[in-house]
Amino acid sequence: MTTRHFLDLSDAGGDTIAAMLSDALDRKTARKSWPKGKADSDAPLAGRVLAMVFEKNSTRTRVSFDMAMRQLGGSALILDAGTSQLGRGESIADTARVLSRMADAIMVRTDDHAKIEEMARHATVPVINGLTDRSHPCQIVADLLTAIEHRKALPGLEVAWFGDGNNVLHSILEAAALMKFNVRVATPAGYEPEEEFIEMARAAGCTVTLTQDAGAAAAGADVIVTDTWVSMGQADTSEKLAAMQQYRVDTALMARAKSDAIFLHCLPAHVGDEVSEEVFEGSQSVVFDEAENRIHAQKSVLLWCFGLLG
Repeated sequence: MTTRHFLDLSDAGGDTIAAMLSDALDRKTARKSWPKGKADSDAPLAGRVLAMVFEKNSTRTRVSFDMAMRQLGGSALILDAGTSQLGRGESIADTARVLSRMADAIMVRTDDHAKIEEMARHATVPVINGLTDRSHPCQIVADLLTAIEHRKALPGLEVAWFGDGNNVLHSILEAAALMKFNVRVATPAGYEPEEEFIEMARAAGCTVTLTQDAGAAAAGADVIVTDTWVSMGQADTSEKLAAMQQYRVDTALMARAKSDAIFLHCLPAHVGDEVSEEVFEGSQSVVFDEAENRIHAQKSVLLWCFGLLG
């Protein structure tokens, strides 16, 4: 069987993403009120070990993958650049080959997407993208799961994005192509997403609207999404922050969306910058459902990578 890597959503495809979402909902429902560390009744990954490699800081990715493995009956171990040989210059290729001998799968959270591609080329076990500067596919599986839980059908959904055209937006556009929803992108000039992802969604028949008018992007939207304006490791931020001010998600912007629209943010949030406190703490905000759903989404990603789903 070909090794299943999950570097981007397209590695799995639309039918598989739908199967992941269904599986995640079923598993989440089945363990309602259980202790969080208790394994699912079938413990499908009993005896399996996930090696987690962190070159970027993490809260949700670290905890959700660890808990996902525990709930599936397996276990996880953590490596970071400061305490592993990666930080002393060991090659990605050698790291991949060693970890493939010692663990059953590898999750990597890093900067340059080329690093995770190299890891996958040399690994003989599944490699999962926990975040790169190019994309954040695991986050978007959780976002789609959250939308469905809040009674949003994905085909034809109107998703509006505000702020930087970053890795999260790239994966939203990729998801749009696979799941057939539309995306309005409100960004300052010069901060648009990469053209590759725009064309991917449009080629699949999705409507992708690029605008500098935040109000127009929000009008009639089903889902309002934003992210921190400045990503980890970015420097010279003053000009960028100045450009982003008109894209803050506040109550006036939310009022332009549908009355039952939901607000998503992958966290951590800088309340007062990309989102007002009133929206972040308001009734339309589902950001903590979204954060919790990282566990359930990750479980289904893992099962697919191990050939147990789809």
